Amino acid sequence: MNNGYERFVRPLLFYFDAESTHHFALGLLQAASHFDPSLQVLKSFQPARQPKTVFGIEFPNPIGLAAGFDKNGVALAAWDALGFGFIEMGTVTARPQPGNPKPRIFRLPEQQALINRLGFNNEGADAIAQRLHHWRTGKRRLGLPLGINIGKSRLTPLEGAVDDYVYSFRVLRKFADYIVLNVSSPNTPGLRELQGPAALSTLLDAIGNSNRTNPTPLAVKISPDLTVDHLDDIISVCEEKRVAAIVATNTTTDHSAIPQRLDQEGGLSGAPLRLKSTDFVRSIATRSTIPVIAAGGILDAASALEKIEAGAQLLQIYTGYIYRGPGLLKEIGEALVRQTSAPSTPSGRATE
Repeated sequence: MNNGYERFVRPLLFYFDAESTHHFALGLLQAASHFDPSLQVLKSFQPARQPKTVFGIEFPNPIGLAAGFDKNGVALAAWDALGFGFIEMGTVTARPQPGNPKPRIFRLPEQQALINRLGFNNEGADAIAQRLHHWRTGKRRLGLPLGINIGKSRLTPLEGAVDDYVYSFRVLRKFADYIVLNVSSPNTPGLRELQGPAALSTLLDAIGNSNRTNPTPLAVKISPDLTVDHLDDIISVCEEKRVAAIVATNTTTDHSAIPQRLDQEGGLSGAPLRLKSTDFVRSIATRSTIPVIAAGGILDAASALEKIEAGAQLLQIYTGYIYRGPGLLKEIGEALVRQTSAPSTPSGRATE
């Protein structure tokens, strides 16, 4: 099934520009979300259930859809049918915004990578809350956890960022199983300054003041371009503020793996990010007990297992899904089942 996608479907999709193809595919999934026979077809791609509880939430399996694919949450039922263990929609901002000028997504097939400079294009917190309210009160029910990734509106100055995040959090928290604070996208000017320990601490305090009753688990999404000292500072702040999870990592501004003739401004994802992301997962897992949600360069079973062995509790895919198709979930799911069932040596490692 997956080979069929790579041989026949992907070449057709890649014939058109990346963003047009994305909107076309998302539109099909949105339509499928309202049509039961289509959802039944999508269920053929589901991996086996592997329930896992992380930060108090039970996930049907540990493989999630990363933020950015379905920014406005228009195809939730389809993602559920396809077998994801959780969905992270967004990034959502307090104000609706169109994002950066097009073109702003670039495929690099030889490198199995993408470069994007989308700039948080989304319908805004209020419109998305209305959609989620209709979803919640409708006949369909989501069978998996929903995360909502929130970020700063581009027009909001950095000194107003805290109020911007707090507004989105207050509007959206009742619809989310967990909320992610995106302070690491390279495509919103100044955003990464919010990863500084003082700025991050202030932001988490403000969110915490709006999160006292029936608190929603909070995660922080970090950059793969941090120094070791900066990472240590972030971990310390996250531990002090009792953050539920760290998402490691966002896209990178390190394009050294990309030939100059193909390079574009923006965040790089896919295979070139794999090792850097895994190093961050391992660094966090060895320094802290905060659960890690691993994102970055997961394109097959081997790269997924690499993240788990480095200490990740959950996985997220995006670029790998574009290159490998819906069969990727089953491939990863089967590998995780084999890993779980494999006999262990006295050291705790599975035997080959």
